[in-house]
Amino acid sequence: MRFRARPGLCIRAAAAATLAFALSAQAQAPSPSVRIGYVDMKRLLDNAPQVVAGRRKLEREFAAGDTALKADEARAASLRERQKRDAQTMNQAEADALQREIDALDRSIKRSRDNLRADLKTRSDQELDKSWREINDAVVEFAREQGYDLIVPSPVVYASPKVDVTDRVLERLRRTTKTETP
Repeated sequence: MRFRARPGLCIRAAAAATLAFALSAQAQAPSPSVRIGYVDMKRLLDNAPQVVAGRRKLEREFAAGDTALKADEARAASLRERQKRDAQTMNQAEADALQREIDALDRSIKRSRDNLRADLKTRSDQELDKSWREINDAVVEFAREQGYDLIVPSPVVYASPKVDVTDRVLERLRRTTKTETP
Protein backbone atom coordinates (compact mmCIF):
# COMPACT_ATOMS: atom_id res chain seq x y z
CA MET A 1 0.00 0.00 0.00
CA ARG A 2 1.36 3.40 -1.02
CA PHE A 3 0.95 6.57 0.96
CA ARG A 4 -0.34 9.49 -1.09
CA ALA A 5 -0.40 12.87 0.54
CA ARG A 6 -3.44 14.98 0.03
CA PRO A 7 -2.68 18.60 -1.03
CA GLY A 8 -4.89 20.15 1.67
CA LEU A 9 -3.25 18.09 4.40
CA CYS A 10 0.26 19.10 3.27
CA ILE A 11 -0.65 22.78 3.28
CA ARG A 12 -2.18 22.55 6.75
CA ALA A 13 0.87 20.66 8.06
CA ALA A 14 3.25 23.27 6.60
CA ALA A 15 1.19 26.11 8.10
CA ALA A 16 1.17 24.40 11.50
CA ALA A 17 4.94 23.88 11.37
CA THR A 18 5.50 27.52 10.40
CA LEU A 19 3.26 28.74 13.22
CA ALA A 20 5.01 26.48 15.74
CA PHE A 21 8.41 27.75 14.60
CA ALA A 22 7.30 31.40 14.84
CA LEU A 23 5.85 30.89 18.33
CA SER A 24 8.97 29.11 19.57
CA ALA A 25 11.20 31.83 18.12
CA GLN A 26 9.07 34.50 19.81
CA ALA A 27 9.23 32.64 23.12
CA GLN A 28 13.01 32.43 22.88
CA ALA A 29 13.50 36.06 21.89
CA PRO A 30 15.72 37.69 24.52
CA SER A 31 14.18 41.13 24.24
CA PRO A 32 10.97 42.58 22.85
CA SER A 33 12.93 45.55 21.46
CA VAL A 34 14.61 43.95 18.48
CA ARG A 35 15.81 46.63 16.04
CA ILE A 36 15.32 45.81 12.39
CA GLY A 37 16.31 48.03 9.49
CA TYR A 38 15.92 47.89 5.74
CA VAL A 39 18.41 49.02 3.13
CA ASP A 40 17.64 49.48 -0.57
CA MET A 41 20.77 48.02 -2.15
CA LYS A 42 19.87 49.15 -5.67
CA ARG A 43 19.62 52.76 -4.49
CA LEU A 44 22.89 52.41 -2.61
CA LEU A 45 24.62 50.95 -5.66
CA ASP A 46 23.21 53.70 -7.88
CA ASN A 47 24.08 56.60 -5.58
CA ALA A 48 27.05 55.61 -3.44
CA PRO A 49 29.98 57.96 -4.06
CA GLN A 50 32.29 54.99 -4.58
CA VAL A 51 30.11 53.73 -7.43
CA VAL A 52 29.71 57.19 -8.97
CA ALA A 53 33.49 57.70 -8.83
CA GLY A 54 34.01 54.27 -10.42
CA ARG A 55 31.63 55.18 -13.24
CA ARG A 56 33.52 58.41 -13.93
CA LYS A 57 36.82 56.50 -13.86
CA LEU A 58 35.50 54.02 -16.42
CA GLU A 59 34.20 56.82 -18.64
CA ARG A 60 37.67 58.39 -18.69
CA GLU A 61 39.34 55.01 -19.18
CA PHE A 62 37.18 54.07 -22.18
CA ALA A 63 36.80 57.53 -23.75
CA ALA A 64 39.63 57.05 -26.27
CA GLY A 65 38.27 53.70 -27.47
CA ASP A 66 34.78 55.13 -27.76
CA THR A 67 36.05 58.13 -29.72
CA ALA A 68 37.97 55.87 -32.11
CA LEU A 69 34.90 53.68 -32.60
CA LYS A 70 32.73 56.71 -33.38
CA ALA A 71 35.32 57.94 -35.87
CA ASP A 72 35.30 54.56 -37.64
CA GLU A 73 31.49 54.56 -37.70
CA ALA A 74 31.50 58.06 -39.22
CA ARG A 75 34.05 56.95 -41.82
CA ALA A 76 31.88 53.92 -42.71
CA ALA A 77 28.82 56.16 -43.03
CA SER A 78 30.79 58.51 -45.28
CA LEU A 79 31.91 55.61 -47.48
CA ARG A 80 28.32 54.32 -47.75
CA GLU A 81 27.13 57.79 -48.72
CA ARG A 82 29.88 58.00 -51.34
CA GLN A 83 28.90 54.56 -52.66
CA LYS A 84 25.26 55.58 -52.88
CA ARG A 85 26.02 58.96 -54.45
CA ASP A 86 28.61 57.78 -57.00
CA ALA A 87 27.19 54.33 -57.83
CA GLN A 88 26.11 55.41 -61.31
CA THR A 89 29.47 56.95 -62.26
CA MET A 90 31.82 54.28 -60.83
CA ASN A 91 33.16 51.45 -62.92
CA GLN A 92 32.72 47.90 -61.58
CA ALA A 93 36.28 47.64 -60.20
CA GLU A 94 35.93 50.89 -58.23
CA ALA A 95 32.51 49.84 -56.90
CA ASP A 96 33.85 46.43 -55.84
CA ALA A 97 36.89 47.98 -54.14
CA LEU A 98 34.69 50.45 -52.28
CA GLN A 99 32.34 47.65 -51.18
CA ARG A 100 35.30 45.59 -49.90
CA GLU A 101 36.56 48.61 -47.97
CA ILE A 102 33.12 49.15 -46.43
CA ASP A 103 32.79 45.46 -45.53
CA ALA A 104 36.27 45.38 -43.95
CA LEU A 105 35.52 48.53 -41.98
CA ASP A 106 32.17 47.10 -40.83
CA ARG A 107 33.91 43.95 -39.57
CA SER A 108 36.55 46.04 -37.83
CA ILE A 109 33.87 48.19 -36.18
CA LYS A 110 31.96 45.13 -35.01
CA ARG A 111 35.13 43.58 -33.58
CA SER A 112 36.11 46.84 -31.88
CA ARG A 113 32.62 47.33 -30.46
CA ASP A 114 32.50 43.75 -29.13
CA ASN A 115 35.98 44.07 -27.59
CA LEU A 116 35.17 47.45 -26.06
CA ARG A 117 31.89 46.11 -24.66
CA ALA A 118 33.60 43.04 -23.17
CA ASP A 119 36.40 45.11 -21.65
CA LEU A 120 33.90 47.59 -20.22
CA LYS A 121 31.83 44.77 -18.72
CA THR A 122 34.91 43.24 -17.10
CA ARG A 123 36.09 46.55 -15.68
CA SER A 124 32.57 47.49 -14.54
CA ASP A 125 32.28 44.19 -12.69
CA GLN A 126 35.66 44.80 -11.04
CA GLU A 127 34.68 48.30 -9.93
CA LEU A 128 31.30 47.09 -8.70
CA ASP A 129 32.90 44.25 -6.71
CA LYS A 130 35.24 46.72 -5.05
CA SER A 131 32.39 49.14 -4.28
CA TRP A 132 30.10 46.31 -3.14
CA ARG A 133 32.55 45.32 -0.39
CA GLU A 134 32.86 48.93 0.82
CA ILE A 135 29.09 49.42 0.79
CA ASN A 136 28.42 46.14 2.55
CA ASP A 137 31.03 46.97 5.21
CA ALA A 138 29.43 50.40 5.70
CA VAL A 139 26.01 48.80 6.24
CA VAL A 140 27.45 46.36 8.80
CA GLU A 141 29.35 49.11 10.65
CA PHE A 142 26.25 51.33 10.65
CA ALA A 143 24.11 48.49 12.03
CA ARG A 144 26.58 47.72 14.80
CA GLU A 145 27.07 51.36 15.81
CA GLN A 146 23.34 52.08 15.82
CA GLY A 147 22.41 48.89 17.69
CA TYR A 148 20.49 47.13 14.94
CA ASP A 149 19.90 43.42 15.33
CA LEU A 150 19.04 42.83 11.70
CA ILE A 151 19.39 44.76 8.45
CA VAL A 152 17.32 43.36 5.59
CA PRO A 153 18.49 44.15 2.04
CA SER A 154 16.22 44.67 -0.93
CA PRO A 155 14.22 43.25 -2.55
CA VAL A 156 11.55 42.84 0.08
CA VAL A 157 7.79 42.70 -0.22
CA TYR A 158 7.28 45.68 2.06
CA ALA A 159 9.40 47.90 4.27
CA SER A 160 7.99 50.78 6.24
CA PRO A 161 9.79 54.11 5.83
CA LYS A 162 10.41 53.91 9.61
CA VAL A 163 12.84 51.04 9.12
CA ASP A 164 14.46 52.27 5.87
CA VAL A 165 18.03 53.26 6.75
CA THR A 166 19.25 53.65 3.16
CA ASP A 167 19.64 57.43 3.34
CA ARG A 168 21.57 57.19 6.60
CA VAL A 169 23.95 54.61 5.13
CA LEU A 170 24.37 56.75 1.99
CA GLU A 171 25.23 59.75 4.16
CA ARG A 172 27.78 57.62 6.01
CA LEU A 173 29.33 56.55 2.70
CA ARG A 174 29.52 60.19 1.57
CA ARG A 175 31.21 61.27 4.81
CA THR A 176 33.67 58.37 4.62
CA THR A 177 34.50 59.09 0.98
CA LYS A 178 35.08 62.82 1.66
CA THR A 179 37.48 62.08 4.50
CA GLU A 180 39.40 59.47 2.53
CA THR A 181 39.61 61.46 -0.71
CA PRO A 182 42.01 64.44 -0.77
